[in-house]
Amino acid sequence: MSILIIGGGLAGLAAALDLAGRGLAVTLVERKQYPFHRVCGEYISNEVLPYLRRLGADPAVLGPASIEQLLVSSPAGRVVRAPLDLGGFGISRYQLDFFLYQLALERGMQVETATVTDVVFDAATDTHRATLADGRTLTAQVVLGAYGKRANLDRQLNRPFFRQRSPYLAVKYHLRYDLPRHLIALHNFADGYAGLSAIEDDKYCFCYLTTRQNLKQHGTIPALETAVLARNPFLARVFEQAEFLYPQPEVINEISFAPKAPVEDHVLMCGDAAGLITPLCGNGMAMALHGAALAAEHIHAFVRGDVGRPELESGYRQAWQRQFGSRLRVGRAVQRLFGRPVMSEVVIGGLRYWPAAVRALIGGTHGQPF
Repeated sequence: MSILIIGGGLAGLAAALDLAGRGLAVTLVERKQYPFHRVCGEYISNEVLPYLRRLGADPAVLGPASIEQLLVSSPAGRVVRAPLDLGGFGISRYQLDFFLYQLALERGMQVETATVTDVVFDAATDTHRATLADGRTLTAQVVLGAYGKRANLDRQLNRPFFRQRSPYLAVKYHLRYDLPRHLIALHNFADGYAGLSAIEDDKYCFCYLTTRQNLKQHGTIPALETAVLARNPFLARVFEQAEFLYPQPEVINEISFAPKAPVEDHVLMCGDAAGLITPLCGNGMAMALHGAALAAEHIHAFVRGDVGRPELESGYRQAWQRQFGSRLRVGRAVQRLFGRPVMSEVVIGGLRYWPAAVRALIGGTHGQPF
């Protein structure tokens, strides 16, 4: 009987590699065909490198950009800079996810291109039955939900956050631009903020978060960018000088930063399905990988018979909260400080003279090597 992983992003792929490396049978279901783009800031803290190397998945072969410094600007262009103590790297999800997917195939894992429409736990047999959109069913001893920010499966599981409308949307481009490759820049504008950092092949990821109301007011994404984002002089230069590498951006709606439970109806959740850190904190990719490590450890103990299902679920829930609860709270607090022009100017103006506070905020949203 296999472990079923729903979703083939970073969390799902890393957990699959981890569990397979422990000798477990893994089936991974991803609804899209690799390779494909995802809306993501594409910066990842170096805290993940020991884990990726243990998985035999060192991203160095992909030629990522090395990132060592943070720059944050206010809507009017005031700036605060800070070093990133651990540092990080920039790599597109198109490349990184495909790399991990290929490793999964090479190591004999079963990867299905399909959509999971329903998951039911049978207490009598202590197993899950998952139904796919094509009518097939899969039976699994453990199900790990790693399907990202929002999916119809959240509705089927009756998750509280899914019933609440979220005002946020995100937009991502790849581009070529003249920016130091060791720098990740976060630029504020009215009702949003944008991240810009290097990835592989001398390219940059440009990704921003704003509200549906902001888009509705201006009608189209280009009009929004011209009327709102370009008021920040740093962003104005991006739109004037950058070479945008595909004509239409990747866009995602209904991004919710509301708290989520790491276990729902006996399904363990991982990555953004368990909790989404604000993009301003720039560390969702690291959290996804760290969550995969936690999930694999607890699932392995359960399959070995070291713990029962109640201990599996409570242990994973507690470990997840210990590892990420504080990061998510800090992220939500930081989110409230930015995206509002007056507040952003005040905060960034103050942080320029308080470097210890900047480093504390960075530390509060990053973890330690694992």
